[in-house]
Amino acid sequence: MRATENACLEDRLRGAIWGQFVGDAACLGSHWIYDPVDMRRRYPRLQGFEEPAEGHYHAGKRPGDQTHYGDAAVLLLQSIAALGRFDPRDFGRRFVALMGSADYRGYRDHATRETLAVYQARYTDDFDFQQGANDDQPATVTRLAPAVVAHLVDADWQTAVDLLTLVCQNSHRARAYARAHAALLRALLAGKDLATACAELAAALQGGYPMDLEVADNLCRALASAHLPVAEAAKAFGLSCPHAQSFPAAVQAALAHAGDFPAAVLATLEAGGDNAGRAAMIGSWLGASLGLQAIPADWRDRLSEHRRITRATETIVQRTLATLQHAAPQGSAE
Repeated sequence: MRATENACLEDRLRGAIWGQFVGDAACLGSHWIYDPVDMRRRYPRLQGFEEPAEGHYHAGKRPGDQTHYGDAAVLLLQSIAALGRFDPRDFGRRFVALMGSADYRGYRDHATRETLAVYQARYTDDFDFQQGANDDQPATVTRLAPAVVAHLVDADWQTAVDLLTLVCQNSHRARAYARAHAALLRALLAGKDLATACAELAAALQGGYPMDLEVADNLCRALASAHLPVAEAAKAFGLSCPHAQSFPAAVQAALAHAGDFPAAVLATLEAGGDNAGRAAMIGSWLGASLGLQAIPADWRDRLSEHRRITRATETIVQRTLATLQHAAPQGSAE
């Protein structure tokens, strides 16, 4: 791997993880508002980290908190930091313990509700946590960055992505988009620019399985729309959660503001709909491309889970760097 001019690999590894969490939290209060008139009425001047209004999906949370996407992502981050790798049973147990608790006050999406129902119906001591929901929305892709960083050197990294996806999403479409998201992150961490990474991935997926062809087509559509205003493109792709809408909309926003992390997140925030799902993806991609320093320090400091994310991220990043150094041929340099 080679570092880009502006960010070394270590900085980009941190950026991929922090960008995911910052993107999610920035959209907390504006999440799932589809009407632009309603958005402007509620928030005349959107700046990110708005407080959810009474009756909102995330009502009761405070600026700096994560959405339900981010809550699950913190669990994954801690699981990987503790074990040094992704383990479906460890993450699954953490996920069920939090999301299934009567004390959890966050939103439970379809993937969470169905996963909990399957667990309650089928649990045994050797339950494999590979029987997730029939769901194709941004559950896995909004938490994926720590797993990509932790398994960066693994030749079978796709296995880790598949295992993670199946915890909450037993869906061919969800697996295809999770693999694509992870492949983009890996390319960006290798020093490629986002447009090149998207074009190369689209070409590689041509001639693959039907879901791969869908992903490739959506990557091409996003590349062709990169010049459009983000709100216009997001509306055209669709503002709802399913991957066929949210993934290309996220790619387009990241391409439109490829050199400016805050601009990309704010643009997708203002577009509305499932902006938190898109912003988690965008944040991880641009964090991996531009590095941690591209993410405003005051945005990172605002996260309620700042200390926990800091500790776990450093554990994962340092372990990955040590593995890379050990794997590199003697005398070579990253």
